[in-house]
Amino acid sequence: MLNVEFSQARFEQQAPAPGLAGNAHSRPVQAGSVELRAVRSLIDRVDEMFLVLLAGRRRLVRRAMSVKHRAGLPGRSLERERQVHDRAQAFGAKLALSKGVTRQLTELLIADACALQGLSSTAEETTGDPSSLHDSGSSVMLRFPYAENLLRLLPPPARLRTPLRWVLPPPLLRALLRRMTLRVMAAPLANGAFDDLRGRRLGVEVTDLKLRWVVEIGARDLHVQVPGENPESTVRGSATDLLLLASRLEDADTLFFQRRLQLVGDTELGLQVRNLLDQLPWETIPLDIRVFLNRGARFARLARAVHCGKTIA
Repeated sequence: MLNVEFSQARFEQQAPAPGLAGNAHSRPVQAGSVELRAVRSLIDRVDEMFLVLLAGRRRLVRRAMSVKHRAGLPGRSLERERQVHDRAQAFGAKLALSKGVTRQLTELLIADACALQGLSSTAEETTGDPSSLHDSGSSVMLRFPYAENLLRLLPPPARLRTPLRWVLPPPLLRALLRRMTLRVMAAPLANGAFDDLRGRRLGVEVTDLKLRWVVEIGARDLHVQVPGENPESTVRGSATDLLLLASRLEDADTLFFQRRLQLVGDTELGLQVRNLLDQLPWETIPLDIRVFLNRGARFARLARAVHCGKTIA
């Protein structure tokens, strides 16, 4: 609770001297103007605290998302959302907030959490089926009983190296990577978020596909080399794990801690870029790229689980 008190003496100090006033009402008007500015300044501080708390909540959502994926739990839980609504209403009532305002704010937070996880916040309303809120990999198995057998027939990424080189020769792959990277990073590049990294070279290595490329940060632009040489820092991992990282379906800390991803070379540079990308709001990434990354990562994770002998229910 904020308890704001304004001193009358402070307003009198801000008011003009009696000889210069020229108007009997000038002092109250001046005092009211100072008070309004002070109140608005406090409102700005409260708004900033809201944003700080929202940023903290989003980080916790990402961590919960990583835990759910490792445990094989569905992306959304209607029971959990009901608990969030009920708790918010009870707490809002103690603060004398209207039920409508509390409900709208809670719905906004839930929708934001769904967007971070690549889920639709209106899935239940659209389908009327709670199962539609489950992880897309599980729902595929529920709809297609033989999908698991079909996935076993797919070759693992390591066997796709040669065909991939035919389908995506280096010039085409370089053009596609540059176009996608520029679309994802258009806003931070335009805002100068990467200006301090101008001229730095970052590498990506897909170990099972034997692919590697280097991204050089230019003046509000990017240059992609395929195959790239002499990067200062390189992130290295399998195609599936790199997709899971790019789609934010798994937490970067978890992937690096489990050694499914490696950062070699200038680790300080790699961590600096990672932090900048973590701050990039997921909803600002073009929708088609979000859908591609999310579905591609889910499919790759599902296929890997089947090849590892896991049964997907």
